[in-house]
Amino acid sequence: MNPPASGTEARLIGTAIELFARKWYGVVSVAEICRAAGLSNGVFYRYFPNKEALFRRILVRVLDMIRQAVEGAGGTGPEDRLRRFVEAIVEFSRDHPDLISVFREGQYRFFEYERQLVAIYQRGLGNALGRDARAGEYLFALGGVRFCAVRRALHGVEISTEDLHRILRRGLFPGASFDAGAVFGGPAQPLPVTLEEGARERLIASGRRLIGEKGYFATNIHEITGGAGLSVGAFYTYFASKDAFYAELIRVVGHEVRSFIARNLAPAGFPLLNRLERELRGLWLWLIYLSRDRNCYAIVREAEFVLPAAVRDYYGAFVEGYRKNPEGNGDADPTTAIEFLLGIAHYLGIEAAFDGAPGNARALVEAIGGHLVRGFADPLG
Repeated sequence: MNPPASGTEARLIGTAIELFARKWYGVVSVAEICRAAGLSNGVFYRYFPNKEALFRRILVRVLDMIRQAVEGAGGTGPEDRLRRFVEAIVEFSRDHPDLISVFREGQYRFFEYERQLVAIYQRGLGNALGRDARAGEYLFALGGVRFCAVRRALHGVEISTEDLHRILRRGLFPGASFDAGAVFGGPAQPLPVTLEEGARERLIASGRRLIGEKGYFATNIHEITGGAGLSVGAFYTYFASKDAFYAELIRVVGHEVRSFIARNLAPAGFPLLNRLERELRGLWLWLIYLSRDRNCYAIVREAEFVLPAAVRDYYGAFVEGYRKNPEGNGDADPTTAIEFLLGIAHYLGIEAAFDGAPGNARALVEAIGGHLVRGFADPLG
């Protein structure tokens, strides 16, 4: 834990947080931080060797603050501790949206901070339950709660904290059951392949590969057109700018993910899946998709800081799909239930795409399924 900053150092840190939250790390320079803080570049280097060191200092501060919030949640019994734990996470995001925005970019760029945050939350969940929290329990509880807290703080999505607590206590689909064959069985059919790609499709394919591997800022238009065997002029025939190209790339990725899941949601021999089985099979298919195209998630994650409006549309399309479900989305406020389910998929995807495929992925999905049925009712008594 770093000692608290004071004076000039605190001024640099506070200014950097404001700038990183409004823009993104890749485009904020040391000179810009110093101008906004009313300080010289030379003063900056008395405190930090470079911009990355400052950024990492902020990430450590956020971790320390979250640790204190979670450890201070308290509670008089398992159910009360669980409630206070959820409230601590939601309230921290609500009260510190700038820090959450900066940390989300930090966890993408420097994944070790995400691992540290996971450890903090796992200990907090374990304290609430009165025992160690297992991986499936973490993904069920914190996947849903973390995602909902962030969406509420950064995107204004109306989330019910009481319903989050209720989901953790009782699950979303009480009394349901699932057939493992229906969830995991049958081959997955790939999406159709275009035999002859046009210029636009070649540009998308080239950009998808390059941005997925190198990142948005490290990839230029010349590289995209070169990878497609086309001229820079051809790029501007189809796209007004690099940002417009990236927005289209995100749209294409989202459409392909939804299409792949929809195409394979009903396995041979199991034409009528119940609501829980469809949710779990969707998670399984999401992992299968990521195992074949890890770049897609890197593209969407970086876009959260480059083109947040495009990412809101990306998640909005999934939300609309959930809302069209005739069986509903569980025994909770519809918006909270949908965001909770999206959160499980989001953080399961992070485990798969950014930290290597999680060990025994099937067991994780099955464990999540069990908690979607009963929550933590058993250990909470």
